[in-house]
Amino acid sequence: MSVGLSTSAPLLPTSDADTVTSTFSLTDYVVFVLLLVLSLVIGLYHAFRGWGRHTVGQLLMADREMSCLPVALSLLATFQSAVAILGVPSEIYRFGTQYWFLGCCYFLGLLIPAHIFIPVFYRLHLTSAYEYLELRFNKAVRVCGTVTFIFQMVIYMGVVLYAPSLALNAVTGFDLWLSVLTLGIVCTVYTALGGLKAVIWTDVFQTLVMFIGQLVVIIVGSAKVGGLGHVWEVASQHGLISGIVLDPDPFVRHTFWTLAFGGVFMMLSLYGVNQAQVQRYLSSRTEKAAVLSCYAVFPCQQLVLCMSCLIGLVMFVYYQEYAMSAQQAQAAPDQFVLYFVMALLKARRGLPGLFVACLFSGSLSTISSAFNSLATVTMEDLIRPWFPPFSEVQAIMLSRILAFGYGLLCLGMAYVSSQMGPVLQAALSIFGMVGGPLLGLFCLGMFFPCANPPGAIVGLLAGLIMAFWIGIGSIVSNMTSGMAPSPPNISSFSLPSNLTTVTMTTLMPSTTLSKPTGLRHFYSLSYLWYSAHNSTTVIVVGLIVSLLTGGMRGRTLNPRTIYPVLPKLLALLPLSCQKRFHCTSYSQDLSVDTATFPEKMSNGMLKNGRDKETMAVPEEGSAHQGNSPTFILQETSL
Repeated sequence: MSVGLSTSAPLLPTSDADTVTSTFSLTDYVVFVLLLVLSLVIGLYHAFRGWGRHTVGQLLMADREMSCLPVALSLLATFQSAVAILGVPSEIYRFGTQYWFLGCCYFLGLLIPAHIFIPVFYRLHLTSAYEYLELRFNKAVRVCGTVTFIFQMVIYMGVVLYAPSLALNAVTGFDLWLSVLTLGIVCTVYTALGGLKAVIWTDVFQTLVMFIGQLVVIIVGSAKVGGLGHVWEVASQHGLISGIVLDPDPFVRHTFWTLAFGGVFMMLSLYGVNQAQVQRYLSSRTEKAAVLSCYAVFPCQQLVLCMSCLIGLVMFVYYQEYAMSAQQAQAAPDQFVLYFVMALLKARRGLPGLFVACLFSGSLSTISSAFNSLATVTMEDLIRPWFPPFSEVQAIMLSRILAFGYGLLCLGMAYVSSQMGPVLQAALSIFGMVGGPLLGLFCLGMFFPCANPPGAIVGLLAGLIMAFWIGIGSIVSNMTSGMAPSPPNISSFSLPSNLTTVTMTTLMPSTTLSKPTGLRHFYSLSYLWYSAHNSTTVIVVGLIVSLLTGGMRGRTLNPRTIYPVLPKLLALLPLSCQKRFHCTSYSQDLSVDTATFPEKMSNGMLKNGRDKETMAVPEEGSAHQGNSPTFILQETSL
């Protein structure tokens, strides 16, 4: 049998016991509704607190007064959706614990944003991350980045709204579209009225619900099968505990290198440059608080990953001892966890409802973040720069209308998602295909002073073309070859052929399939390398085009938009080695804080070390909201 290509769990003896739908009681519905009501109350509290005195800064940026702990929990909740809660345990149940090594990528995936992206964004006093692109390049690049982000999030939030509603419908018979409408409307109301502060505090509440829901499943499940020690022992006996696979082949779906290093780029696309996360960093009281919030996410992410993996192992051992119902045996992998939870907790009133509330908490936090970030970038990047100035009242009203509008659009995308096939694969493919090019665009601007606007635009287009070529090509290749789809779980937004070259330890005998050749082999690139591959494409193409079009010659460059990589690396060397590399490099000059500029401008000029001088002049309108002025470097021939 083809390894990893089955679309359901290994069939175990089935039972004609009562269907799982009968286990969702009135108490469970009360617990579930309580989640929605409390989320709405928290949002409305922040909406009506100080009503009439709200400003756009309060609505979009929480007045930049948030402390690190709520920001950290909100950062965690933003992409900890029902997709992840349903998908990771299913991955562990079917393919073993190899996916657990993804936790290795969290260290660099959060350390780099904390020390590179956050300082640059925070010191520029941005509202939208894409303002950076205008400061570094021009308005055209800013608009391209904004439109790409909107495309990414609109599709993703539709799937995130649809997924838990589909699961709830499958196990309880609760009307699918009534569930979608309820979730969408509740989320839209508190996001549009309460703004970012309401979103962050509801995220905190919903994160706690997610933790409690998953913890209950682990405690009850492990107790029923003999404890976590027994769970680990049985999983080991059946080969479910994976060792470290050091195969460097990027076409193998999961290896240590793929998870630990390929995953870093995926993390950077989420926690480094995604507006939903950047907006939370920028809402912090201080830069230090923003950095601390990023640090605080690390242990929380590890805990969430650990809990999800343990649920998968407990589920595996549970079905070694208890027969599945006929309904469960025919379930899609997307529904494994929810069927398991309903079977496990059916005698404990309220607990099934708690887990469903846990799922919906994941969706609410993700969708509300999407609404708020989409309204922010639309307002700041597509409306304010092109239309006459608005009064404060008009700006607040427009921001709320945008949030409501995106809420309605999300409901429409939920319907589209229902036609897209495997839910989790469709959802997470968007981040692999679109998140990578956006990461590459920001890295191109931040790390390469020679990159110019034409290079940025062409590089972004090349990255998107490459991303969709691999993504769509893999799907088409799969369809024409008649292969079954890849397992639709958190880790399978990879495209189906990712599984064709892998020998995995599963419940079934492993089989090594012949490696595909030509383009089919190219399409089998592991999904975790998507962000790395696509962002690299943007950088390489962007640099080539920039060099062919004269780099930044004759253009202005804001020094605060550059992160000086080379000087930072040279600073790590011994002093004797630094003297050997005596070069007052171009990047070093760009890294100077504007507070030191007056001293360096005593003669009005700065040396850039390349037979040119750079005139430092204040950028028009750069003293925004009390910031020190931004200086532009203008090259002039000596």
